[in-house]
Amino acid sequence: MKIYLAGPLFTTAEQEFNRQLRDLLESSGHEVWLPQEHEPRERNGQAIFETNVAGLDGAEVVVANMDGPDPDSGTCWECGYAYKRKYIILFRADFRESGDVPGSPFNLMLSASATKVILAPLASVQELASRIASALAELPAR
Repeated sequence: MKIYLAGPLFTTAEQEFNRQLRDLLESSGHEVWLPQEHEPRERNGQAIFETNVAGLDGAEVVVANMDGPDPDSGTCWECGYAYKRKYIILFRADFRESGDVPGSPFNLMLSASATKVILAPLASVQELASRIASALAELPAR
């Protein structure tokens, strides 16, 4: 399946986590488009935006990292952009709750638009990759 892997990519730790998750998903037979690999910082913002939109358009599913006290705004935008045309799998390894509904780990608009939500507090990248691969296998054909 063609995956757009959305999530924060602004620290070394975030980028390394993204690479590890991409590698594990690719080893499960998926094709993963990782924005940080297509966003050289010397390019202007408009070029980065257009490249990411093209990546979204070429994907069948958006797999999005919802970690943090408030999930990354760019990741949220990517999910909103994809909502009507793509499957959306949200995952969260963060143990904090930050949603606007009691017991919800993040914003209602995100959880309600998702095809699948994976809540895995403090899960390893290997466990997340396994759970995401299982969720991908359960998606109906389009």
